[in-house]
Amino acid sequence: MFKGMFLAGVSLSFVFCAAYSSLSESTKSEFSSVELSNGVIKLDLYLPDPEKGYYRSTRFDWSGVISKIEYNDHNYVAEWKTSHDPGVNDDIVGPVEEFRTGSFDEPSALGYKEAKPGEQFIKIGIGLLEKIDEPNYRFGHPYKIIKTGIWKVKGGEDWIEFQQELEGVSGWSYLYTKKITLSKDKPEFIISHSLKNTGTRDIETSQYNHNFFIIDGTPIGTDYVLKFPFEVKTKRDVKEFLVAKGKELHFVKNLESEAPFTELEGFGNDAKDYEITILNNKTGAGIIIKGDNPIAHLNFWTVKTTVCPEPFVAMNLAPNEQKDWNITYTFFVK
Repeated sequence: MFKGMFLAGVSLSFVFCAAYSSLSESTKSEFSSVELSNGVIKLDLYLPDPEKGYYRSTRFDWSGVISKIEYNDHNYVAEWKTSHDPGVNDDIVGPVEEFRTGSFDEPSALGYKEAKPGEQFIKIGIGLLEKIDEPNYRFGHPYKIIKTGIWKVKGGEDWIEFQQELEGVSGWSYLYTKKITLSKDKPEFIISHSLKNTGTRDIETSQYNHNFFIIDGTPIGTDYVLKFPFEVKTKRDVKEFLVAKGKELHFVKNLESEAPFTELEGFGNDAKDYEITILNNKTGAGIIIKGDNPIAHLNFWTVKTTVCPEPFVAMNLAPNEQKDWNITYTFFVK
């Protein structure tokens, strides 16, 4: 059971095609999960579920939470905290995503500012939340969930698709689709997204993938390097922990209890700059993260147990307008 939240008006539908019967539900976990494989790479994913979901809080999109990525005897994600509570906003794992509204310096949620305490606002990928009496939105606060909308899930051996339809408040409604497809005979998967504005008001939002990675269990520090297509710069003073060297970001020390955070700069308005490599020099395993839209903003956060480049994609949708965007994850061993 999770803390501080109430679920009402939930409608959850799992629609499986014939091929999906070959996917195995986890028998080792209390949470709803599924396994995908293309014979080269294997993923374990948690399913959006208001009763048995691994994540039931109000920060991250409930769909596509990847708990395991295995390729060529290497693993790329793991729990970054020592305990887990489905109702805690950052108790999450793997490549997971969040929608935000407002400026990057003052994040908010759709309809939050105009809602009064006790009224509802929208967090895309989660649902209708209840505003409390507070000066500003807090992405780390577990707001009360009023309605999650309708989730539908379907898939096959090497793909899965999540769709959430939400009829919201104050003219805001949407249809959100996320599909994860493992590329044929490659150590690679693609996250395809689609957001359609089905309401009567414009939807201004951005979405980013938090990218919680730890490669082969190696603690974060000098064994890791991040690479970019551009001359990378750190906006904040993090030289005690990190140093930018041309197109690379290096760790100065191995992390212990520290949690450095900075915005990264140097990218342009071209989608070619959305390509980030995370390499573990100790084991030779790495990840290339490549988007097909320009980076609107780029955060970087890390602790001893996970390293997280966070590229944002921005969108402003008129009624009936739809935005599509993809992120490709390619895994390699040197």
